[in-house]
Formats: sequence, structure tokens, C-alpha cells
Amino acid sequence: MTQSQSRSKSPANWHPGTPEREGLWIFTRLRDFIDNIANTSPARLALSAFGVVIVVFTTLLSLPVSSATGDPTPLHEAMFTAVSAVCVTGLTVVSTAVHWSFFGQLVILIGIFVGGLGTLTLASLLALMVSKRLGVRGKLIAQEAMSNAGRLGEVGTLLRIVIVTSVVIEAALALALIPRFLALGESFGQSVWHGVFYAISAFNNAGFTPHSDGIVPYETDLWILVPLMLGVFLGSLGFPVVMVLQQNGLNWKKWNLHTKLTIQVSVILLVAGTLLWGLMEWDNLRTIGGMNVADKVIHSLFASVMTRSGGFNLVDQNQMDSTTMLLTDALMFAGGGSASTAGGIKVTTIAVMFLAIVAEARGDSDVKVYGRTIPQGTMRVAISVIVAGATLVAVSALLLLHISNASLDRVLFETISAFATVGLSTNLSAELPPSGVYVLTALMFAGRVGTVTLAAALALRQRSQLYHYPEERPIIG
Repeated sequence: MTQSQSRSKSPANWHPGTPEREGLWIFTRLRDFIDNIANTSPARLALSAFGVVIVVFTTLLSLPVSSATGDPTPLHEAMFTAVSAVCVTGLTVVSTAVHWSFFGQLVILIGIFVGGLGTLTLASLLALMVSKRLGVRGKLIAQEAMSNAGRLGEVGTLLRIVIVTSVVIEAALALALIPRFLALGESFGQSVWHGVFYAISAFNNAGFTPHSDGIVPYETDLWILVPLMLGVFLGSLGFPVVMVLQQNGLNWKKWNLHTKLTIQVSVILLVAGTLLWGLMEWDNLRTIGGMNVADKVIHSLFASVMTRSGGFNLVDQNQMDSTTMLLTDALMFAGGGSASTAGGIKVTTIAVMFLAIVAEARGDSDVKVYGRTIPQGTMRVAISVIVAGATLVAVSALLLLHISNASLDRVLFETISAFATVGLSTNLSAELPPSGVYVLTALMFAGRVGTVTLAAALALRQRSQLYHYPEERPIIG
């Protein structure tokens, strides 16, 4: 190589304004920027990643080609639908089957799949794709997103497992649903589309349906209802739990503490929700009162599964008794497992707080369960998540009460459904003016990324102190 050739290839001659260098220069700056955020503020990267994804899907849904009529969709409707899809909520202001074209429904479905991977997983993938590596702090945030399911050096492998696991489970659900839609008289193309749509929507706890009347026509069809319930329940457990089950099967002794608590509390809430929902609605002629015993049991089980983030419904939520609506509010707020496609404050948060209360009642200094001690820092994170969630719900409910003048039970139901990314609705979302729609849009975003990112950020923010102030106990209670 000559001296002149060497000079022509040196970094000193790489000018940003040179056309052949500009693309590479921009990519390099973007890589350095994302790499810096990933290693200094992973929580901010998670928020930014989700924000960018939402902007992209909002733009796509605003296009004329996305609507069935060929007209552009108003911004507040496109944004609400994009956020509802990416945040795997399922609330809608327009009919998914009627308003959107096939392209629009496909955009929604892709948004559900991408959003179901989770904020921290998306942020980690973004850092890997752009900078080709994760720094130590970036790996810590990714590992925290999957509840420490693996060693630090295995984070890249775990991220791939998350994606492969999603695709495999969704494919299995689709293969179970497609033959049934064929048997019900749908064409092959429609059956494949509906099977894939419901499979992705169910596993990601999204609750979107490609039928104008939802799944109500299949309210006694177990070939449809059972795959939907299995998909929602598996999705609500979370990727860390699914990976532990893959590795260790049903061997309880080999499960880690997170898996034990998640499955135990999930089953307790599932059984309790089924019994209570069924008892409260047993004689309600507006919902299940006129059905036979078998159908009542099916509806009760289905409702219990879906209230903790699934979002599919077989009965009109407005026709339920007020006590059932309050029960549904509580189950929605509880949500599913950490690092899952479900929302809410998460079942492990509930478990940790319950164990702390039991320990305090017994006078124990440590919170212990299954031969393990839960750190004080974990309890502080749990308290922060609960308080943050309750505050978001309360403030949003106040705003919606002022905007809509609707009854408190409907407003609270819709608010918790949006925060917990459930998707069950009293149809208040479709009745709200744009200002109310934006409030719910912000709440869905905050509910999906806020508490998760807060928990991960707090878990990594452990500072060592060289001194302690004298203790003084204030009066509590």
C-alpha cells in the first residue's frame, strides 16, 4: 500500500459531510449513543426503545392503507391503538375487525408480538443489534429483566431463548386453533389468519380479536376457549418461569424461588378468582344466570384467567354486579408474573408483601420462605411498585372522572384495565373525547414500562454507605 493510499483511508479524512461517509458516520454516532445509554442508564434506554416503537406503529396505523375505508385514521385513535398493541393491553376506541384493513390488523399483530417481548428485553436487543455487545451494566439490566435466570455471560443466549420460546408457543396455539376455525366453516386463509392472530394475542395477553363480535360466539366451544386460556396463563407466568419449567419440568425441588412464588400465587389467584366470580354471578341473568352448571363453571374459569391480563371476555362487563366489578378490579391490579406479557403490579410483588406482613405479625426480623431469606431491598422495590401503581391509577381516575362524567365504577374499571394492560372494558374508552383517550394512552404506556423499569432501576441502584444515622422509630398505625 502506498503512502497516498494509506492517507486516503485514514480516519482523519472521514468527513461527516462526505456522501460516501455520511451513512457510516451517522451509524457510528448512533451506535456510540445507544451504547452509552445502555451502560449508564438502561432504564432510559428501555423507555426510549418503547417510545420509538410506539411512534413507528402510530405512524403506520395513521396511513390510509391501514384503515378499511382508505381514509387516514385520526392521531388520537391511531396512537391509542398503537400503544394498546405495543403495551399488549387490548383496549380499543375503534373496532379492530371493522375499522382496520388487513394491513392495519397485521401492523397491530406485529406490535403485539414486539411489545410482548417486554421493555427491558427490547432495550437489550436494541443495544445488541446496534453496538453488537452489551456492557456489564447493560447485561445486569437484561438479567434483571429475566429475574436473574442465568449467569451474566449468558444474557445474549437468554434473549434468543425468549424469542424462540414465544414463537414456538404461539405456533403451537395457532396449530390448535386453525383446524377448529376450518371446522366452523371458515376458509383456509381466514382460519390461518384467525388462528395466528388469536395465538399471538393470547400468549401476549393482548386481548385483541379479529372478529367484530369477539369470542362471544364461541362461549361454549372448548376447542377455542381452552387454547386461549392456556396461552394467556403461560404468557402470564413470564419467560423466566417458562425457561425453568423447560429445564427442570415439574420437579419442585429444582425450581428457584421466583418460579415457586409465581406459580403458587398464580394458582391461588386463579382458583380464588374462579370461585368468587362464579358465586357472585351465579344468579345474574344478565351474564351467566340462565346457563347450565357446566357453562357457568367454564365462564367462571375463563373470566378468572382473563381478568389478570388476558383481556378476552365472554360477557358484557357492564352487566356484571358491582361486587364482581370490584373483584375484577383487584385481580386486574394484581396482574401476572414478572418479566411476562401480563401487566399489573405482579404476583411476586404481592407474595413479598404478604410474607413481610406475616413476618411482622410473628415478630420475625427476617422475611423467610422455602428456606430462603428475602432481602430488604426487594421489599423496598415491592413497596415502590405498589405505591407507584396505586398513585397512577388514582390520578388517572380523577382526570377521567372530570373529563367523562361517567360513574366511578366504570372509570375505575377502565383505569385499572389500562394500567394493568388487561383490555377488559365497559366501552368507556370508545366514548371518551380525545383528551380522555390521551389520558388512557399515557396510563397504558406508564403501566407497561413504568413499574417494570422502576423495579429494575431500583434493584440495580444499591449504594454502599460508610455511615448510618441513629435509628428512631416513628409511630406506625
